[in-house]
Amino acid sequence: MQTYYLAVDIGASSGRHILGSVQDGKIVLEEIHRFENGMIKKDGHLCWDYEKLFGNIKDGIKKCKELGKIPTSMGIDTWGVDYVLLDEKDEVLGEMYGYRDNRTDHMDEEVYKIVPETELYARTGIEKQMFNTVFQLMAVKQTQPEYMQKAKTMLFVPDFFHFLLTGQKANEYSEATTSQLVNAASGDWDMELIEKLGYNKEIFQKIAKPGTNLGSLRPELVEEFGFDMNVVLPCTHDTESAILAVPANDDDYLFISSGTWSLLGVERTEPDTSEISRVNSFSNEGGYDDQICYLRNIMGLWMIQSVRHNLDDKYSFAEICAEAEKAKDFPSRVEVTDSCFMAPDNMIDAVKDYCRRTNQQVPETLGEIATVVYASLAECYDRTIKGIEKSTGRTYTRLHIVGGGGNAGYLNELTAKATGKELHVGPTEGTAIGNIACQMIHNGEFASKEEARDMIHQSFDIKVY
Repeated sequence: MQTYYLAVDIGASSGRHILGSVQDGKIVLEEIHRFENGMIKKDGHLCWDYEKLFGNIKDGIKKCKELGKIPTSMGIDTWGVDYVLLDEKDEVLGEMYGYRDNRTDHMDEEVYKIVPETELYARTGIEKQMFNTVFQLMAVKQTQPEYMQKAKTMLFVPDFFHFLLTGQKANEYSEATTSQLVNAASGDWDMELIEKLGYNKEIFQKIAKPGTNLGSLRPELVEEFGFDMNVVLPCTHDTESAILAVPANDDDYLFISSGTWSLLGVERTEPDTSEISRVNSFSNEGGYDDQICYLRNIMGLWMIQSVRHNLDDKYSFAEICAEAEKAKDFPSRVEVTDSCFMAPDNMIDAVKDYCRRTNQQVPETLGEIATVVYASLAECYDRTIKGIEKSTGRTYTRLHIVGGGGNAGYLNELTAKATGKELHVGPTEGTAIGNIACQMIHNGEFASKEEARDMIHQSFDIKVY
């Protein structure tokens, strides 16, 4: 009997169910279900439709039964920082707010009145982003204090879906670190910090490491699906799952987990919570095997995705790359990490406005807009790499790009040129592969992360620039 593992990989714009198995010495993937995702407007706020998402999760699981390919285990990964609060009856309090919602505006000021920015970084090692859970919870405390009092449980998005499947509550480590409330040195909740900020200590669950088996499905779901399986925690933060899929076992490389966001960094054994690290906007996120993923969050292909939406999705990403290449000599650049690109009403207008404000030539055609974005991303990657090399006191030879953003060939060429690094692109299904690899290690298919990475290298095409 073939052993299957199910990765449910949910991103900000779509989700998919991918079955993985080992056949003839290689990892084989099969996508069996795909669905749309996106934030919805509710009472003036950007939220996730968690009921619809869970319906899609269940639909994909049912496909396994239809195909006669029953997984031995499954795990869910999503983006970071977002969560739900549950009351004593395990009902959701309020909404599952999305990280692009503006309710966190000015919440940094409220947090820093209690814990200075330098102290918050020294304790947690997480880059300041206005959507971090630390600021989201301050928004709850300020605007919905009754929820903070009533809440008995906080579960991050993947934790919540794992709870709906199993009835077990846990905060998975990689996801929890994105909150900016985990102590970088201990790898556990910083309860002193949480108490200082006046957050309800009761809501924080035991932190569970990737590879933890939450057990089997709820009995009513076993009946609905027609089979049972274990739920094994992957790195539920999609970035960390993608990093587990980097096909390399030496330490002479940097990585970019490339998708809606570009997460650029290196793996380290110890966090760096120094002041220089804070000033350079680096995060120490928790990874597989207690590794620290020392990285920077960079606005990634979200900008191109948004430009495409502004044009009613009538161009494919390959066509947008081709148009950008035709306009490659267009000189203007934008700062891709600028907050004006976080959630503009119209991304094309936002790019034009930035160029106008900074006295640069204003792009008019799709090719010019795309070239501005791609070239600006590549230059931002180069600056970030120089910052990492300064922080770590060493230079790196290779840059590995994993994730769907690796399909943007023109961006890869610009990145290789801007950084001067040897660029290894693939696997593009990095997140799902990392999710599956974690389950496979748990089940004994591989003895270690190194063994899994060796097989990932043998199983998937890697393009070198």
